[in-house]
Amino acid sequence: MLRELSIENLAVIEKASAQFEPNFNVFTGETGAGKSILIGGINAILGARTNKDIVRTGAKKAIITAIFDDIPAEAAEKLAELGFDEGEELMLSREIFADGKSSARINGRPSTAAMLREIGSLLVDIHGQHENRILMSNDNQRDILDDYAGIGDRMDTYKQAFREFARAARELKRLQEEADTRELKIEHLKRIVAELSALNLEKGDGDRLEHELERVRQSAEIVKAAWGAYGCFSSDGATGASGEPSACDLVENARKLLERISDVEPRAAALCERIGAVIPELSDMADEIYSLCGDPAEMNEDELAERVSALKLAKRRHNMEADELVDYLERCKSELEELEGADDEIERLSDEKHELAERVKSLAEDITERRTLASERISEEIREQLEFLDMPNVRIIFAINPDKITINGKDSVEMLISANAGEEPKPLNKIASGGELSRIMLAIKSVLADHDNIPTLIFDEVDAGISGRAAQKVGIKLRETAQKRQVLCITHLAQIASKAECHLLIEKNVENDRTHTHIEQLDFDGRKRELARIIDGLGESESALAAAEDMLKS
Repeated sequence: MLRELSIENLAVIEKASAQFEPNFNVFTGETGAGKSILIGGINAILGARTNKDIVRTGAKKAIITAIFDDIPAEAAEKLAELGFDEGEELMLSREIFADGKSSARINGRPSTAAMLREIGSLLVDIHGQHENRILMSNDNQRDILDDYAGIGDRMDTYKQAFREFARAARELKRLQEEADTRELKIEHLKRIVAELSALNLEKGDGDRLEHELERVRQSAEIVKAAWGAYGCFSSDGATGASGEPSACDLVENARKLLERISDVEPRAAALCERIGAVIPELSDMADEIYSLCGDPAEMNEDELAERVSALKLAKRRHNMEADELVDYLERCKSELEELEGADDEIERLSDEKHELAERVKSLAEDITERRTLASERISEEIREQLEFLDMPNVRIIFAINPDKITINGKDSVEMLISANAGEEPKPLNKIASGGELSRIMLAIKSVLADHDNIPTLIFDEVDAGISGRAAQKVGIKLRETAQKRQVLCITHLAQIASKAECHLLIEKNVENDRTHTHIEQLDFDGRKRELARIIDGLGESESALAAAEDMLKS
C-alpha cells in the first residue's frame, strides 16, 4: 500500500510530503488548494502521460516519489519479470522536466513510464469523478461483470482462439477470392519460368556469354594465330610441316652444339646447362598454345548469338540485369509452386477454420454460462450496497443477451437500473443521475474489492451529487471498504471526512508573491476546525465546532 508521497515543484506545490495510514485517509481543503494536483502527482507515479506545463514556474523539473510497502504477490512477480529486485518496500519516482522530457525510476534504477504503468496497475486503483462515465459504456459494464466473475484467464484463452479463427478465416477468404485470377497468374508465371529456364543462366553468365560470343566471332583469326605460334614452337605445327625448324628444335640444336665443347670450354658447359633448363618450359608453353588451336567449325556462333540475344531481350522485358534474372526465376518458381498448391491450402484452411470455430463457440458458451451465474450474484451484492447507500428501492440487473461472436464473446452486456419502486429497469446510461452514478460506482468498487488484490483505492470527488444522509452512508461505506484495503479519498463533505482515520489538509497560501501549497496531517483539534469550516464555510461558529466534534466522536 501507499505509505508516503513526496512532491517537489509540481504546479503550486513547491515541496510537500504526506504519510498515509493503511486504512481510511481523506484529503480536504478549499477549492483550488491543490487536491487535483495531488492526484495528478499520483497519476504521474503510476506512469500516466505528463506535460511540461505542470512544472512549477521557474523550476527546472518536478519530482514525485512514492514509497509502497506490503507489496502484493502479483506486483512482486511483475517486478521480477521486469528485472527489478524485490524488497520490503518499493520506491517509484518520476521527474518531469521544464523542456517536456521525463524520466522514471523503480527502486532507484532507471525504468520507463510503461513499466510504471504495469507495476502501478497492480498497486493503485484511482477512481475520479469523470470515471463515472465508465458506467455509460456497455463494454465497460461487461468488463465489470467479467472482473467479478473472475474469468480473466478464460477470456485470454478465448481471445487467443478467436484471433486464430479470424486469421484462418481471413486467409481462406483471400485465397477463395483470388481463385478467379489465380489461373491467369499461374499461366503468366509459367511463361516467365519457361522463358528464363531456357536461358540456363548462372550468376556471372551475363558478361561471360557476351565475351564468349566475341571470342567465337574472332575464332578464325584466333585459330590462325594460335597455329602459327604453335608452329614456331613445335615441329608438329604449320612451320614444322614446311621443313623449317621450330623454336624448340633450334634451342635443342644449340644445346647439342655447346655440349660438344663443354669439355674444353667451361663457359659452354654452364650455358648448356641453362639451355637444358629452358627446354621444358618451352615445351610447356607449346602445349598451352596448342590448347588455343581449336577447330573453327566446332564453334557454333549462331547458337551462342541466339543465347546472347535472348538474354538481352529478357533483360529489357523484365528491366533486370542477368544476375537479377537468376534470382527472379527462383522467386517465380516459388510463387508458382505456392499458387499451384492453393487448392490444397484452401482445403486445409477450411478444415482449420471449422475446428477453430467449434473451439471458439465452446469457449464462448462457457464464458456466457459463467457471466450468467455471476450476473445474479453481482446484481444482488450491488443492490445490497446501494440499499445501504440510501437507495433502498434500487434494482440492478446485468442483462446478458445473445449477440454475434466477437473478440469479447457472444454476448451483449447491459446494466439496467430501476431507482424507484414500481418502475421497470431501464439502461443505466439513459436514466441514472450524477449522484446515483457516484454511489453505484462506489458500490461496484466495494463489491469488486473482494475479487482483486489491488491494495490501494483512491476516490477523487466520490461525493459528487450527494449530500445529507446519503453522504453519511458513503462515508461509512468507505470506512468499511478500508477495513479490507487502503482507501484515499478527496472530499468536500464533513460526513465523509469525519469517518477517516487519517485526515490530511491541503492548504494554499501566498508567501513573497508566490503561491505555495502545503499538506498537513491534522490532529483531533485540527480535524474539528476543518470539519467546522466545511460545515459553515468559516469554522468559527460554536454550533459548527460542536457539530464537528460530535461527528468525530460518533
